[in-house]
Amino acid sequence: MTSSTALWYETKQKLTFRTELLCPVTERDVLLKCLWSGVSRGTERLVFEGSVPTSEWDRMRCPHQRGTFGFPVKYGYGFVGQIMNPDLPECEKYAFCLHPHQTHVIVPRNAIHILPQGLPPRRAVLTANMETALNVVWDAQVSAGDRILVVGAGVVGLLIAWLAAQMPGTDVTICDLDSSKRTIAESLELKFCTPETAPRLCDATINASASEDGLQLALQSAGLEARVVEASWFGNRDVSIPLGGAFHSQRLQIISSQVGHVAPTRRARWTYARRMSKAISLLSDPALDNLITHEIDFTNAPAQLPPLFNDPTALGIALRYPTSQTS
Repeated sequence: MTSSTALWYETKQKLTFRTELLCPVTERDVLLKCLWSGVSRGTERLVFEGSVPTSEWDRMRCPHQRGTFGFPVKYGYGFVGQIMNPDLPECEKYAFCLHPHQTHVIVPRNAIHILPQGLPPRRAVLTANMETALNVVWDAQVSAGDRILVVGAGVVGLLIAWLAAQMPGTDVTICDLDSSKRTIAESLELKFCTPETAPRLCDATINASASEDGLQLALQSAGLEARVVEASWFGNRDVSIPLGGAFHSQRLQIISSQVGHVAPTRRARWTYARRMSKAISLLSDPALDNLITHEIDFTNAPAQLPPLFNDPTALGIALRYPTSQTS
């Protein structure tokens, strides 16, 4: 049996390592050695703080999770590894898998997604974020020529804006309180603003800021009969929605977007696997490397990861494993 080291949310605001034994690989399985894993800062911060509502414990389980959100729990979904099966033609290639942070894993072959040639394993830790962003764009029903505001320049917000900006004629602005994020937005060729200069009369607005103020700004910036998409997850926090003012007369729509279900406009034709494959293919632009702002050696994660959960300069966080590769 192969031993593996996994990162666990042991108790509230405490991370630890556990050693796990992996069962023998069968012909239906793949053994992966982790090279990089991505930390979903917003969601994993809620897990770290014990802020996942009891009502959502089952719905928010990730694939291959162990334990529960009441602690201890093994959680995460940005695993990029090298295929180690010597009998498979894919050997020496790399794959993405929805799996918690762990040095080695054994999963069914249909649980992995082979990375295309040329996609660096490090950048592939953004796959789950890209999948979320793609679903949000579908839920927003944005189209060519639209004026679009995305509130919140985190990884998902930036990816949403980047995807929307690929459509012909769209006028996309990303907004954040932190003006230092202008640099990373401009590296993706996106327009940036702070809240006081946010555009108005938008065709679609998307809140990815995980803040009540961000949702209010999205509502204020929406034009007549525009769609307002709430892409944040607030955990167990209550949020006030300002339904006074122009909300009623402007006939605004507020909808939630969550990656657990394929957007209704695509659901009849798109499987989860097809959506994931598309998300991986959308990561081909090297400019997206700029979204990974922090790297941590996996062995140092229990000490170095917690401060980054509340660090406003941290966007994408990648855990680097022994013998990891960048290309």
